Amino acid sequence: MEHMSSPDPAPPTDVTPYDALLLVGFGGPEGPDDVVPFLENVTRGRGIPRERLVEVGQHYSLFGGRSPINDQNRALLAAIRADFAAAGIDVPVYWGNRNWDPYLDDVVTQMARDGVRRAAAFVTSAYSSYSSCRQYRENLAGARQAAADAGLEAPKLDRFRVYFNHPGFVGPNVDAVLAALGELDEDGRDGARLVFVTHSIPDTMNDASGPTGDAYRTQHLDLAGVVTDHVAEATGVRHDFDLVYCSRSGPPQVPWLEPDVNDHLEALHADGVPAVVMAPIGFVSDHMEVIYDLDTEALETARELGLPAVRAATAGLDPRFVALVRDLLVERSALERAGVVTGPDGPIDAEAAAAADPSTLPVRPAEGSLGPRWDRCAPHCCPNARQSLPVAGGLDDLSVAPAGA
Repeated sequence: MEHMSSPDPAPPTDVTPYDALLLVGFGGPEGPDDVVPFLENVTRGRGIPRERLVEVGQHYSLFGGRSPINDQNRALLAAIRADFAAAGIDVPVYWGNRNWDPYLDDVVTQMARDGVRRAAAFVTSAYSSYSSCRQYRENLAGARQAAADAGLEAPKLDRFRVYFNHPGFVGPNVDAVLAALGELDEDGRDGARLVFVTHSIPDTMNDASGPTGDAYRTQHLDLAGVVTDHVAEATGVRHDFDLVYCSRSGPPQVPWLEPDVNDHLEALHADGVPAVVMAPIGFVSDHMEVIYDLDTEALETARELGLPAVRAATAGLDPRFVALVRDLLVERSALERAGVVTGPDGPIDAEAAAAADPSTLPVRPAEGSLGPRWDRCAPHCCPNARQSLPVAGGLDDLSVAPAGA
């Protein structure tokens, strides 16, 4: 019998100065008893009555009293590890959440015990705003402080640039819209409206997002335009598109980004639009906002209207999205080694950037009109409207006291 040799392992890929990757998630309840405590974690400090949390928690009862998000992150964690191994990247990959177990504080403390000194952080949120960027950087800073409070040397944590326009995120969203269009009847397909959906945030949070404001809305619109262009290239049909929002919360007197997806479906039906594809570009996988707000509520609204509607898939475990994590790690490590990491205004070290050999620098892929975003956020970027807290991974990263201090 002929002996079949195993394929040669991939040559090592240099990702120094990083010795670990940290997958950072939002977190979600794993059973009915977790739902209200989880929602209390999410809304802490906002003064939302417990009875309102119990009401919102009923959404989870439709899905066995649990969110799909932790299982999705477990699957993504396994896929990243396999992708790294195939590419010759030999660093441990950890996973920690903002709002549920495994909590970031515990995970970063374990990383410190394991001897990790500097890790890159991939956050499962692709855009700039307080809740989708800076709050995670506050969480990372808090986790570093927890490790220091335990008498350990806390690892330095660098968040990757936001990746809404990276081809590894764009491509899966384009293909998802094309597949959804293919599910519509031919008589409504060419006239279908592309409705891009993301999580609503307060107007004031959007107005302060990014270094100059309005980054959250602008980044979504940029991706929506790119996806629409690719769809037109693939089909020969130019579809109209809109950006709409879901999952609004908070007091009714506080303005949030609009229109709501359900209100918009009613308006499109009144205007005679023959069909709709809802593309949840604001989410990297099928979060509760997708399976409840869209698959349950919005599709029911469309059925009641008699409006043909299909929900496009999220990036999920698409190999291109999994590879995006590796691409960002290789890119950022090369920039760190060359000393040409960027802030919102360009390279932080102008002299190093001028001296660098361009042929040795990594390509920073990005589609659309905005280009690759900065590596380190400015101190005033996406501010916390309630209080000033330390942040990790920014130009003002002074987020941890020395061990034992």
